[in-house]
Amino acid sequence: MSSELRTGFFAALAAYLMWGALPLYFRALDHVRPDEMLAHRILWSVPTGLVMVALARSWTTLRGLFTPRRLAWLGLSAALIGVNWMIYIWAVSVERVTEASLGYYINPLVSVLLGRIMFSERLRIAQWVSVAIAGIGVVVLTVVLGYLPWVALGLCLTFAFYGAIRKKIGVDGRAGFVVEAVILAPLAAIWLGHLVGSGETGPMGEGGWDPLLLIASGPVTAIPLVCFSVAARRLQLSTIGMMQYLAPTLQFLIAVLVFGEPFTQAHAAAFGFIWLALIIFTVDSLVGTARARRLARAAQLT
Repeated sequence: MSSELRTGFFAALAAYLMWGALPLYFRALDHVRPDEMLAHRILWSVPTGLVMVALARSWTTLRGLFTPRRLAWLGLSAALIGVNWMIYIWAVSVERVTEASLGYYINPLVSVLLGRIMFSERLRIAQWVSVAIAGIGVVVLTVVLGYLPWVALGLCLTFAFYGAIRKKIGVDGRAGFVVEAVILAPLAAIWLGHLVGSGETGPMGEGGWDPLLLIASGPVTAIPLVCFSVAARRLQLSTIGMMQYLAPTLQFLIAVLVFGEPFTQAHAAAFGFIWLALIIFTVDSLVGTARARRLARAAQLT
C-alpha cells in the first residue's frame, strides 16, 4: 500500500470511528437540553471552521461563496444539517440511538435514489432491488412497532438531501461548512441567549466539565469532516463506500451493548432487511467498479 493510500485509509477510519463514537460524547452531556446542545454545536463550529479554512489557506474560496445563488443553496443545506443535528442529539438523549443508526444504514440507498431523481443518474437493477428491500424493512418496523420510525427516516432524509445539495452546488467542504455555520449562528445565539436570560440554563452548561465539553462540540463536528476530505482525495469511492458502514455499526453496538437499549424482534427483522439490501448494494457497486476498470484498461489498449 502506497503512502497516499495508507494516509487515506487511516483518515477514513478516523472519520468513521469518530462519527460512530458520537453517542458517547452526547451522552456525557445528556443533562444539557438538546436545543441548548445544538446551539453550542453551531456556535463553536464557526471558529473551528475558520481555523480549518486558515490551515487550508482557502480564504479566496470562502469569499467566493458569498453570492446570492450560493448563499441561497447553502442556507437550505444549513437548515437540513441543523435539523439533522437536532434529531440526532435528541435521539441520544432519549435512548433511541439504535433507531438513529438504522437511519445512517439506509442513507446510502436513499442517496442513490436521489441521484436518480435529481441528477438523472441511471440505477442498475440491483440498486432498485436494494432500495425496495430497505423500504420493506422500514415498513416491517412501522407495522410491528405501531409507529413510523421517524428518527431513522428524519436523519436519513435530511442527510441525503444535504449531500445532494452539496453535490449540486459543488463547493469546497471546509468553506461550505463555515458558511453554513455562520448562517445558523445568529439563530443559535438568539436562542441560547433566550435560555440563559430566562434562567433555564447557564451560558456554558452546569459547570464542571461542561464548558470544555461544549467548546469541544466544534472540533468534534469539524475534525471528522477534515479526515473525510483527506480520505476522499486519496481513496476510491468503492473503498469509502465500504468503510462508511463503520459509523452506524459502531453506533448500533454502543446503543445495544453500552447503553443497553432494547433490540427487539421487530428491530432484528428491520435490520435484517436493511443489511440484506446493503449487501446487495455493496456487491453490485464492487462488481460495477471492477467492470468499469476493465473497460477503461481495454480502451487504453485500443
